[in-house]
Order: sequence, then structure tokens, then C-alpha cells
Amino acid sequence: MMVGMAADPEIDLPSVPRERIYDAMLDRHLREDRQMAFVAGPRQVGKTTACGRRADETLNWDNADDRGVMLAGPAATAGRLALERLTSTPRVTLIDEIHKYGKWKAFLKGFFDTYGARTKLLVTGSSRLDVYRRGGDSLMGRYLLYRMHPFTVGELVDPRLPDEMRIVRSPCGIPAQEWEALWEHGGFPEPFTKRDRRFTRRWAALRRQQLVREDIRDLTQIHELGQIEALVRYLEAHSGDQVIFSKLAALVGVSVDTARRWLGTLSGFYLGFMLQPWFTNVARSLRKEPKWYLRDWALVSDVGKRAETFVACHLLKAVEGWTDLGLGEFQLAYLRDKEKREVDFVVVRDGRPWFLVEVKQSSGQLQGALAHFQRQLGAPHAFQVVIDAEPITADCFARPDGPLVVPARTFLSQLL
Repeated sequence: MMVGMAADPEIDLPSVPRERIYDAMLDRHLREDRQMAFVAGPRQVGKTTACGRRADETLNWDNADDRGVMLAGPAATAGRLALERLTSTPRVTLIDEIHKYGKWKAFLKGFFDTYGARTKLLVTGSSRLDVYRRGGDSLMGRYLLYRMHPFTVGELVDPRLPDEMRIVRSPCGIPAQEWEALWEHGGFPEPFTKRDRRFTRRWAALRRQQLVREDIRDLTQIHELGQIEALVRYLEAHSGDQVIFSKLAALVGVSVDTARRWLGTLSGFYLGFMLQPWFTNVARSLRKEPKWYLRDWALVSDVGKRAETFVACHLLKAVEGWTDLGLGEFQLAYLRDKEKREVDFVVVRDGRPWFLVEVKQSSGQLQGALAHFQRQLGAPHAFQVVIDAEPITADCFARPDGPLVVPARTFLSQLL
């Protein structure tokens, strides 16, 4: 595989929105569950598109007219939606970007408790819907959370829900143009579909500006936007690195506590995510340095760091998706011991290590730490995932024995 090459400009791109695994998730939710569906994820990941396809009515907090209706309260909102009319099935209502309303929890609780039998609610937010816990009312039991991610290999080759009896899929080949476009332009729908390098760069710059100059400015008490922007650019260049908060603090000229808080804020707005080292002792894990990963791997210029970030994003989507689907409690972490032996990732299933992953750009000697940690933890599987390796039609999870060298395209096709 020739990593970094642009996709062939002559290929036919989809003229209609591509089917996504989140379509199947939302359809099942609307069919089987009474709770609100909270759909959370980064800006421009496709939340409004997926929910809007299923909605009979939409209320958008960014629309002044819709905002006025919601500010008037649940009764006025129900009137606007004509919920007094008899229908054969409950109508589906999308409430978009509601997290920007300071009293959004109280509004949703009142609306759902009074009118939840008359309408199915889809609620979206481009920052985490549980970040701003204002008001005393809890929504516990009133919603189910679905965390939306960009396109990944598994979703591109098979957007159906996984089989509950075996959550990893059978391996499936991804077309070369799709793989190249995913690597080069990232998995966010618009740049992935357009496949134009100039557009991808402009899109990324605008998204960074919106994050810093709109979301953080409007929804937090942070006013040092220039320093935040400097931190964002540093983090874009250091995806996959361990976080040293004292170093970050010195870099942007703030205290260590402020640097820690700012990184938490950027994670909350889905710029990236932090992984903790995995220990059975949770307190010990939290005392160690986390690792930082961008959610848009196309912004990572270093090829080795991009490879690790690429796989990290695929794994995070899988563990969060499996958890959101009720298939178990999954966690993504990394491994490091006192001798500084390290493995990039461990996926933990219901409290027990399930499989280990070490990422390599090209084929080479099997990483010794994989076998060490697999023996120590008793994990059924350990993989050295190679980005440049040609895909094969073999199940990576079929052999529960020593570490295996596997092609990235094969391994990632078995995830969500």
C-alpha cells in the first residue's frame, strides 16, 4: 500500500449520503426504546444528518425562532410540534445543539416527563452532553447515549449492527480507493467524501477556528483564546505522546492545574481523547500520565504518529459503540510497566483484558512487550497491526494463542 497518496480523482463518489452504522443504531432505538436518544460527537461528524433523516420535526437551538419556542418552556414547545394531534405512532422530534442552553437538562426532563409518550426524542450535541451539569434535576433513566465517530474501515465495509453472539465481524476487504481516502483525508464525512487535499486543509482550519473561537468562547469561562489555540496546535503535532502537564503549562504560560483543565475542556469538545494506563488498581492508573490522541488523524503529519492515531480512533469507536449497544462494558487503555516496556493499546471487556494491540507502519520484528504483557494479563489475543501489510481473508480473532502480526486492513475491518 502506498500510504499518503491521494485517492484517484476519477473514481465515482457517492451522490447520496452513505449508510452509516448509526442509522441502524437509531432505527433500533426508535423501534425498541422509550428513552430519549442522546447522540453526541464532534462537530460535522454527521449527527444532525443521521437524526434528521428520522425526524418528523426539528428544533435547532442555533435557530432564533426555535430557540424562542424552547425558552418559552415545554408546553409552548409541544404546541409548536402540534403534539395535541392524534397520530397512529409517536412522531419523532430532533432537538439539535441543545447543550448550548444553560438549563437544557431541566427543559428536557420537563418535556420528556410530560410529552414523552407523544413523541420520540433525538437530542444532539457537539460537546459532551454531560459536561455542563447545570440545574439540580437528573436525567437518569430518561435517555440512552450514542457516541458518534467518523467513518472507519469496519463501518465502510459493513454498516450493519454486530451480531450479539460474536461482536467482532468476519474480515472483509476494503477497496483501495476507500482505504487511501480514509488515510489521507480522515473519516469525517465531508472531507472523506470530497477527497480534495485543498478542501481537506481548509475544512480542518475552519473546524479548528470554530472550536476555539465559537464553542470554547461561548460555552466556557475561558478567555485566553490565543493560548488555547497555541495548545491546540501543539496537541495536533503530538498525537500519541504521553501528556506531561508541567510541560504543557510552561508552553502556554499557565499553571499546571489550568493546563489540566484546558486539556479536559478540549477533550470535552472532541478535539481528541486521553487514554490512561491500565492497572487493576484504578487509583494507581489515574496517578500515571495519560496519552493524548487527536480524533482527526488526517491532521497528524508524522507517519508513525498518524498510524498509531488512526488505529486508536478505530479502537475507541469500537469500545464505545459496543458499550452503547449494550454488548458489555468496554474500555480502551495502554500498557506500561516500571521497566518502561509498553504496548500501545489494551481493550478491556467487562473488567478483563481481551486483546492487546501494537501498531507498526511497516512489517518488522514482533514487539517483545506484546508476549510479555499477554502472559502477564492472560489476554486471549495480542496483535501487531501493520499499516502497510496487504490484507488477507483470515480471521484475526480465530487463534487465541501467542501474538500475531496482522494487516491493519484485515484487523480494522472486524471492528465497528
